[in-house]
Amino acid sequence: MEKIRPKYYITTAIAYTSGKPHIGNTYEAVLADSIARFKRQQGYDVFFQTGTDEHGQKIELKAEEAGVTPKEFVDQVSGEIRRIWDLMNTSYDKFIRTTDDYHEKQVQKIFKKLYDQGDIYKGYYEGLYCTPCESFFTESQLVDGKCPDCGRPVTPAKEEAYFFRMSKYAQRLIDHINSHPEFIQPVSRKNEMMNNFLLPGLQDLCVSRTSFKWGIPVSFDPKHVTYVWLDALTNYITGIGYDCDGESTEQFKKMWPADLHLIGKDIIRFHTIYWPIFLMALDLPLPKQVFGHPWLLQGDGKMSKSKGNVIYADDLVSLFGVDAVRYFVLHEMPFENDGVITWELMVERMNSDLANTLGNLVNRTISMSNKYFGGVVTNTGVEEEVDADLKAVVTGTVGKVAAKMEELRVADAITEIFNLFKRCNKYIDETMPWALAKDESKKDRLAAVLYNLVESISIGACLLESFMPETTDRILTQLNSAKRSYEDLGTFGLYPSGNKVTDAPEILFQRLDVKEVMEKVEVIQAAQKAAVEKDAGADGQENSKEEEQVIDLEPKAEITFDDFEKLQFRVGEIIACEEVKKSKKLLCSQVKIGNQVKQIVSGIKAHYTAEEMVGKKVMVLVNLKPAKLAGVLSEGMLLCAEDADGNLSLMVPEKKMPSGAEIC
Repeated sequence: MEKIRPKYYITTAIAYTSGKPHIGNTYEAVLADSIARFKRQQGYDVFFQTGTDEHGQKIELKAEEAGVTPKEFVDQVSGEIRRIWDLMNTSYDKFIRTTDDYHEKQVQKIFKKLYDQGDIYKGYYEGLYCTPCESFFTESQLVDGKCPDCGRPVTPAKEEAYFFRMSKYAQRLIDHINSHPEFIQPVSRKNEMMNNFLLPGLQDLCVSRTSFKWGIPVSFDPKHVTYVWLDALTNYITGIGYDCDGESTEQFKKMWPADLHLIGKDIIRFHTIYWPIFLMALDLPLPKQVFGHPWLLQGDGKMSKSKGNVIYADDLVSLFGVDAVRYFVLHEMPFENDGVITWELMVERMNSDLANTLGNLVNRTISMSNKYFGGVVTNTGVEEEVDADLKAVVTGTVGKVAAKMEELRVADAITEIFNLFKRCNKYIDETMPWALAKDESKKDRLAAVLYNLVESISIGACLLESFMPETTDRILTQLNSAKRSYEDLGTFGLYPSGNKVTDAPEILFQRLDVKEVMEKVEVIQAAQKAAVEKDAGADGQENSKEEEQVIDLEPKAEITFDDFEKLQFRVGEIIACEEVKKSKKLLCSQVKIGNQVKQIVSGIKAHYTAEEMVGKKVMVLVNLKPAKLAGVLSEGMLLCAEDADGNLSLMVPEKKMPSGAEIC
């Protein structure tokens, strides 16, 4: 009788078709793929869905700028996104587009159903609108007068719209979150949703627009188009066959509810408040878990096309290969805090982890097997005490990896696998095969050592498959080792005695010279800048308006030199930093200035994490009268620059300067 496999339905957020995704966007697809692959390895019946979100005012405007129809625009961008997902070897089962006919029809039916049952009503919306985020906000929701999500300016807007009665389901959602602690992960995201949105009270949600046309028309009121979230979020059910009239497919009945919605932390609110409430209104079960992953950030600040520092997956792959890029983005991303990517760090990981720890291990083991035994690997059974620890580490790794993956701690799971490989390298140093080879009486012991290494690497390679699938295949091919079932990964000794490894081991990962890589990076960045300049208008300004070249401000009243002399500016070094718990935007830094330490509170949480603040040399106004912000004492001010979009950059010394140096 065939064993019934448990189902596992995993989704990414659907990528917005406003442009080519950078490596931070691509990370999510690779992360979801690693989870999907691991679940398949465990024996689950996995369905992995991803895709593109293709409606909205922003798309309409971009298509107009490009001189094409919105559909032509999204066809091109969606194709590019899918190409990159395929390049990164993501094993999705479904790539949905919100312009797919079946999806649009179901959205119209869902809208009508919710309207008929009184959950949607017509009214007028007057508020502050952020075009890039396609969201309305009240004055109290703004941060420093700007969009709380992206930090850009908002504009007043008023139009007829349909609204969803969010408050009708708010308490039910609160109760669900409280009774299902695993529903929102990490826990910090759950606390944010409860304290900042649900507990203060939900406002009704605008679910239609009349000020643009590129959207799914409301079937009974065609001057309205369905607003982004009621359209985009429903992809998770329409993509597996949901039908609003009760004719859903067997696949939907089997796969829903989703086991995991994997999304970026910036859209956690829409997936843990709006989406569950929509599902409640449709009388459907809620997803089992929503994980808001952190961001992968460029090491030297915000990515910008005009700066030429945007990092794309295909550029990384051209220099490092697919699996090296997969390894980096999966292993370097913390569970809860933002990760950092730089070209130099990629080279460092390539050389240390991949070329040295893994690649050198495989190469040495195969080379020694060929040198001493003509490539034949034999289990002679000659054991010594050191073998027991190796075997314990190897057979225990699968359980450790499974435990980490259950918690979605993918980076930690990969670390466990590389601990296995490091243990193998240590085993070589402990057993010294080259010394054993000099003593004919130790021949059987030497054979046992090499067998243990080949068996250990085989198990490690199989565990690596979810994260670096091509590398797994290359290792197993060289070892002449079969891919093992998940159940067998905790058993040592299944490699067939007498098997023969490859005669000529290939180099898995080539060590790279950072200088040579950076020369190639300069070419890539120059091409980016050239593309931006090509798109520039006749007056020299970029048509894309990605960055403002100059900013004019209303001048303040003149001051005298005596006025300026009252202000004392010095260089400070941030030695510690933490978030202010009662505030959405404040960080509290301990700043060393000469021999003293001042506590300074700054409204820069949207632009810097507490972790990345530590170690920075900054410019400080030190003699500002102390004041309390959100109940925390602040004894100075960090100086920042602000661009037209509200992005902040700390002012730092151009050259290396000591803590306490006077700024004059």
